[in-house]
Amino acid sequence: QVQVVESGGGSVQAGGSLRLSCIASGGFRVNTMAWYRRAPGKERELVAKITDRWTNYADSVKGRFTISRDNAGNTGYLQMNSLKPEDTAVYYCNANVYTFSQGSNDYWGQGTQVTVSS
Repeated sequence: QVQVVESGGGSVQAGGSLRLSCIASGGFRVNTMAWYRRAPGKERELVAKITDRWTNYADSVKGRFTISRDNAGNTGYLQMNSLKPEDTAVYYCNANVYTFSQGSNDYWGQGTQVTVSS
């Protein structure tokens, strides 16, 4: 079975930093990884995405957040700098994973809470 697990959330003051981690296990290949977030009273939004070729970011986090993967591609990171109160949200890792039995599918982590105080 494929499992996606995030970690690294916590509470920080505005201007601080956090690094989130995402481990995708149980698949043959991780095609892409992405980070989404859901803030209080708002819909889920895409924060950042990484493939084997490129990365992209939401305009609201450009210049502050950096998405990356390890060499094997199974572990992803979201480095978050210069955090703002509006970054407060539950952050979810999404991994598109190929398995021999099921092909390529999206898998979601359980979420990790990020709280930024002013």
